[in-house]
Amino acid sequence: MARELTLADVEEAYARLSGVLHRTPLDHSRTFSGMTGCDVYLKLDNLQKTGSFKIRGAYNKIQSLTGREKASGVIAASAGNHAQGVAYAASLAGIKSTIVMPEGAPLAKIIATRGYGAEVVLHGAGYDDAYERALKIQQESRQTFVHAFNDAAVMAGQGTIGLEILEDLQGVTAIVAPVGGGGLISGLATAVKAKAPQVKIYGVQAEGAAAMYLSKGAHSLKTTVDAQTIADGIAVKVPGDLTFPIVEKYVDEIVTVDDEAIAGTILLLLERAKLMVEGAGAISLAAILSGKIPQEGKVVGIVSGGNIDINAVARIIERGLVKSGRRVRLATTLLDQPGALEHFLAVIAKLRANILHVHHNRVERHVPIGRSYVEVCLETRDTMHTEDILATLRQDGYNVETL
Repeated sequence: MARELTLADVEEAYARLSGVLHRTPLDHSRTFSGMTGCDVYLKLDNLQKTGSFKIRGAYNKIQSLTGREKASGVIAASAGNHAQGVAYAASLAGIKSTIVMPEGAPLAKIIATRGYGAEVVLHGAGYDDAYERALKIQQESRQTFVHAFNDAAVMAGQGTIGLEILEDLQGVTAIVAPVGGGGLISGLATAVKAKAPQVKIYGVQAEGAAAMYLSKGAHSLKTTVDAQTIADGIAVKVPGDLTFPIVEKYVDEIVTVDDEAIAGTILLLLERAKLMVEGAGAISLAAILSGKIPQEGKVVGIVSGGNIDINAVARIIERGLVKSGRRVRLATTLLDQPGALEHFLAVIAKLRANILHVHHNRVERHVPIGRSYVEVCLETRDTMHTEDILATLRQDGYNVETL
C-alpha cells in the first residue's frame, strides 16, 4: 500500500522548486470581484515556466529519481501541459525524455514539447489512449515512467501552489482548482488542510469529463466512457487510485461546468484581464462566476495553464461574440432591382452596425424569380443593439431572420 502523502512531502518539494521555477502572482481582480459577492483572486500559473503548473510536479518527480532511474531516461503520457513539464524538467536534469501525446493534441503543445528536447509520439484520441501506449513503450525501453497525476512526488510538487497561496493571502476563505486525474487538487488539499483546515477546497470538472465528480459522489472510483471537453488538459476518463482517496478525505466539494461557460470565461479573461488562458485554466473562474462556488470571503481561483491553440482561440472568440450579441448574421430577400441592396445596407449603416461581409444571390432555388437572397454579417455593440437593428428593418418592411 502506498504511503500517504503528507505536508512534509509538499514542503520538501517546495524547497526543491525554490529558485528554479517562478513564484507566480496571486492577483486580486476588481473586475471579477465586482461580478460576484466575494473578493476574487487569481493564482496565475499560466505564467509559470512552460505555461502551466505541471512543471511543478514533473520537476519534483525527476529531481527525486535515483541516478540509475535518471540514466534510463523518462517517459510520460500527456495531452500537453505535463508533456512540456516533463520535457523541460528532463532537459534541466540532462536526461532523455519520451512523451506520448494524443493525436488531437493542440499543435502549440506538440511543438513546445519537442522544443524542450523530448521525443514526441502521437497516439490515440485522448489522454487515456496515449497513456496505454506509453506503458507499452516503457515496458520495452525501461525508461522511468512519470505519471501525469497518480504519483506521490508529482502530487507533492503540484501542492506547492497551496503553500504559495497561504503565504501570499491572509484569511483566504476558499481555493478553487481544476480537476482531471486529481494530481493538482490532491497535493493542494493535502498541504492546505494541514496548515489551514478552515479553508474550503473546491474542485471543478467539465461536464463532458466528470469522472472525479462522479467518483466523489459515489464514494468509489468511477470511469467514464468518454472525456469530451474543450478543456483538453483535464479530459481524463479514469481518476487516479492514489489521488481519489485524498480527494475523498480533504476536498470539500467537486462541481461541474459546461463548455459554454468555459469558453465564455476564456473570452472574458482575454478581454477583461488581458490573460491568454486555456480551457482547464479558465474552469475555476467559470465555476466562481456561475455561482457553483459559494461567493463569500476571499476566493482564489487557480488559473492552471495558458497553452491554448490559436485556432481554438479564434473559434472561441467568434462564438463568444455571437453569444453576446456582438456579431450576428441576418438574411432576407429583396426585390431584384437597382438600388434595393444599397437601400437595405444604408438602413443598417445608419444604425451604426459594422458590415463585415455581404452575400448576394439571385439564383437560390428557394428564392422567387424577381427577388434576390441577401445574407449579411454584422458587428454590433451588444444584444440590445442587434434587437434595435432587427426592429428597424422589420418596420421598414424587410422580412429579416437571424442565422
